[in-house]
Amino acid sequence: MTDLVIAGPRHALLPQLSLLRRIYLPRTADAGAFAMTTYGIPLIVLATTRSATLTGLAFALEWIPRLAAFSLAGTMVDRHGTKRVFRIASVLRALVVLAAAAILPTQAGGPGATITVMALAAITGVATEFSYIAAETAGAAASKDAGDRAHRVQSALLGIDQTATLAGPAAAGFLLHWVGVTGTLITIAACSLLGAALAPWHRETRLVPAAASKLTGLHTGWTTLASLPALAWLIAGLTVSNLATGMLQAAAPIIVVQHLGHSSAAVGVIWSAAAAASLVTVACCRYAIDRVGLWPTGAASAVVAALAGLAVSQASTYNQLLVLTAVLMAGEGGMTVVLRTLRSHLIPERVFGATLSITILIMLAPFPLAGMLVALTPAAALGHVLTGCAALQAIGLFSTFWHLRHEPAMRHHHAVAPERT
Repeated sequence: MTDLVIAGPRHALLPQLSLLRRIYLPRTADAGAFAMTTYGIPLIVLATTRSATLTGLAFALEWIPRLAAFSLAGTMVDRHGTKRVFRIASVLRALVVLAAAAILPTQAGGPGATITVMALAAITGVATEFSYIAAETAGAAASKDAGDRAHRVQSALLGIDQTATLAGPAAAGFLLHWVGVTGTLITIAACSLLGAALAPWHRETRLVPAAASKLTGLHTGWTTLASLPALAWLIAGLTVSNLATGMLQAAAPIIVVQHLGHSSAAVGVIWSAAAAASLVTVACCRYAIDRVGLWPTGAASAVVAALAGLAVSQASTYNQLLVLTAVLMAGEGGMTVVLRTLRSHLIPERVFGATLSITILIMLAPFPLAGMLVALTPAAALGHVLTGCAALQAIGLFSTFWHLRHEPAMRHHHAVAPERT
């Protein structure tokens, strides 16, 4: 890391736009496309193929390329800046989605349709993660500039994400129900193009590795994360928790549509209700961190998530599933505020993109595993698998916050000074 040459900052040439224009509006457009893609594509696959197995497989295909793209995405953001990477990724996603919208009506549910929706899941997954890493890096720079108010910037960003998650699944479900697959895909493309037109602007200090440096983005991220035990423990706990959340996301279309007999719109309503509950939690956590600090806020959120995860695996009606999923995601939202606040303070800015990529790579690894579990599990046994994953979630979260109880970085957000190297 000693052989890095700092490229001249470009922010002096950019207009001093407000956080709303520079960070929040681009993030809103991208989050809308992200939510509609993540939750809408499994519904599109189920509507196109009528196969529970292919729905689970598509969920896995949507996530596996994302994980493979993270290291490269972080390196590209660190080298070329957030605006360029964000814009290219958003345009690519829009083009792929529009191509699928043109191809699917000509396939009439044949093998070509299956190949198209599977390719759609994989390619949009990659493009989405490039835009997400770019948007997260821009948000982290804004948080560092905010100093002790970093958690408020992160709460606003997470609020945008949760609002998109509130509207995105419901919009995808209702669009699919009323205007079909083509209308849904065109809407996703429109959100992507809007994000590309806005593109996040922020203060960028780009670091260009010297020719003698052998460090890759992957190695840099691992090394940085290993030096931050508080962040490493929190990520480990949330990774275990994400297996239960991923199972629920992958199985929801099958449970709601095939087992409970509801429409695809009802699946979107569940995730929109969950996002609404999480949005309320995010607002509350901002003030909770001010008053009691990171560890108590995170530990309370973990208890809520663990208990709700165990309960939701036993839900037998649609209303139970809706309410318990909302409570589960509320707990997840509280822990995410803690994670993002800690992450923005602890990770050095010069390696933020690479380290962020590694943290997200680890945390999202359970999602393709969840998709494969759903694809391989007989429909009648889904409840048992969900229960097992919920038990692992509770054990993982308990272990994490037990180890974090004496970490100085978790005592209060003011205890960690932002690094501006």
